[in-house]
Amino acid sequence: MPFFTDYFGNASSVAHVYGWEAEAGIKQAREIIASAINAKESEIVFTSGATEADNLAIKGVAEAYFDRGKHIITVATEHKAVIEPCEYLMDLGFEVSFLPVNQNGLLDLDLLQKTMREDTILVSVMAANNEIGVLQPLAEIGKICYDRGVIFHTDGAQAIGKIPIDVQSMNIDLMSLTAHKIYGPKGIGALYIRRRNPRVKIAPQIQGGGQENKIRSGTLCTPNIVGFGKAVEVAIALMEAENLKQKQLRDYLWQEISQLEGVILNGDLEKRLPNNLNISVKNVDGSALLLALQPTVAVSSGSACTSESTKPSHVLTALGHSKSLAQASLRFGIGRFNTEEEIKKVAQATLDAVTALRKSGRQ
Repeated sequence: MPFFTDYFGNASSVAHVYGWEAEAGIKQAREIIASAINAKESEIVFTSGATEADNLAIKGVAEAYFDRGKHIITVATEHKAVIEPCEYLMDLGFEVSFLPVNQNGLLDLDLLQKTMREDTILVSVMAANNEIGVLQPLAEIGKICYDRGVIFHTDGAQAIGKIPIDVQSMNIDLMSLTAHKIYGPKGIGALYIRRRNPRVKIAPQIQGGGQENKIRSGTLCTPNIVGFGKAVEVAIALMEAENLKQKQLRDYLWQEISQLEGVILNGDLEKRLPNNLNISVKNVDGSALLLALQPTVAVSSGSACTSESTKPSHVLTALGHSKSLAQASLRFGIGRFNTEEEIKKVAQATLDAVTALRKSGRQ
């Protein structure tokens, strides 16, 4: 909060104390974020969020390495911030392999290796899926990419502060981050860019003032960056205890809801974020189910970024769900401040809503 009022300087203004104060706040936040993923301060580039970081990583690598090849590998269940930049590059002559996932949402590593080619320049695989919470095996993917000399990017928006991340041991070359998934400000994120073993080149997507080592020009939003750093600091400190609590609440919620017939768990139960539960409900109209829960529960059927779309979730259809079943899905996200009493109310509200809709014939 003080960086909105008391320390209001522009961090790029190095000739006076107001700029120095802002620069000091940003430096501290950069150190905190870098430490959280075992990176160096100089490897953190601030962006407006994970969407921009994904675009910077994918388009930046494509432009910087197109002389080496034009083949990119990603996964069908990625966030649209990865899928759409890849589709954009396809229009420019790049070839993109969108790999399928198993029924539990996990990537087949043998398939990944078989898909790699001499002209493959980038593999982009999400750390933790934003809809079904599935955790991909980052260390194994990183080793495959390292051994083949292919750059490995991961969208870590849902992972930072929730699972241990070590970009060194996992051989992660690029990692997109955002603040608002861990109670930080909206509109601020970062891209980790490896500088050694190997040094990753990125073609800037925004030119101008030369900020962030000329990789991402534009005046830095000091209050948001400071808030991002603090949110990461708090999340790392609470991660172990918070994960245990949220997993217990999630498992209780699933135990109660799974009493209903025709309820399907989406994604692997064990290899997933502790705070995520995603289900599909047979013989129920999806829009009616969401409407029935709205007075009691803040819940969605897919990504918040696409919640206004009437299309079924591409993540759930990639698991093999029909359009109607994918639309009759609920994504529960358990937060830091949720209580056992609240989870019990959510479970009961869901049981009541599904039972009532089935009785009324809303299928």
